[in-house]
Amino acid sequence: MKKINFILSLFAALVITSYASARDQIKIVGSSTVYPYATVVAEKFGKGGKFKTPVIESTGTGGGMKLFCAGVGTQHPDITNASRAIKSKEKALCAKNGVKDIVEIIVGNDGISFAHSVKAKNIDFTKEQLWRALAHDVDVNGKVVANPYKKWSDIDKSLPNVGIKIMVPPPTSGTRDAWNSLVMGKGCSKGFKTAMGDKAKKGCAKLREDGLAIEAGENDTLIVNKLAADPEMFGLFGYSYLVANKDKIKAAKIEGKLPSLASIQDYSYPIARPLFFYVKKSHVGVVPGIKEFLAEFTAKGTMGPKGYLTDIGLVPLDNKTYKTVRTAGTQLKTISLN
Repeated sequence: MKKINFILSLFAALVITSYASARDQIKIVGSSTVYPYATVVAEKFGKGGKFKTPVIESTGTGGGMKLFCAGVGTQHPDITNASRAIKSKEKALCAKNGVKDIVEIIVGNDGISFAHSVKAKNIDFTKEQLWRALAHDVDVNGKVVANPYKKWSDIDKSLPNVGIKIMVPPPTSGTRDAWNSLVMGKGCSKGFKTAMGDKAKKGCAKLREDGLAIEAGENDTLIVNKLAADPEMFGLFGYSYLVANKDKIKAAKIEGKLPSLASIQDYSYPIARPLFFYVKKSHVGVVPGIKEFLAEFTAKGTMGPKGYLTDIGLVPLDNKTYKTVRTAGTQLKTISLN
């Protein structure tokens, strides 16, 4: 019996050794919005010399969750960035595949910027106007019809007499999810909701497919360059891209408010939302540097009010929330998957 136990222990040790040596670099996937922040932290972390710079891939929040929840082991990512909270169906997928101990980190706050070229005129949109510009179907004179609006002025004569052209993130994007919730859902007209009944939620979020809503992929830099080249084009992405490209693009107002550090932190900007990343606790101690990377990312000098991430557009958390996040990051506190 002792011999069998010894053999089993030896086999387990060999498996763990093989598992641990399979990868010596943190692998991160997920949100294109969180990507710039994670990249800056990763580069600083790598320059410390003790651990290799983490490898980060921008897959979109939904795509990142699928990869993250696919299983435990060094063939799977250690961390996934997310521009919205993990969904219940994603928790279920993680649990099904053995990813059961997950640490949630709220990175900070962000405001989705509805941006256009600096050469364009300043505009102030309501959520309903934006919904009418992007929706697949709308209500007109009490009837639900295929979206008839081709120009902004078709929606409201106070808006510019130019064609509607909006670059939108793909369905896998957390920014798209947040936009659907904060703009398409809340801007959806009462008439449409009444007419659609139980189908209203899905109908409100469905985007037009006639070429005026242009799916742009996860490359936000590409969107910025296209907006700069076409003053009639609009696009939506995280606040950091607005801050980094002020020479090329500017934000339109949403219901009288522009995105700023103050308006995003107090949520007076109508499209403000928190940002996240999620960590597999089971990979800590297996892939080198995960715990240390968490400590670096959640340090006050990184994500605090005077942290280096604020220089590229991150809106810091309030003090109470920050303390909770710091504890989760340093003590590896996990979330419930129920």
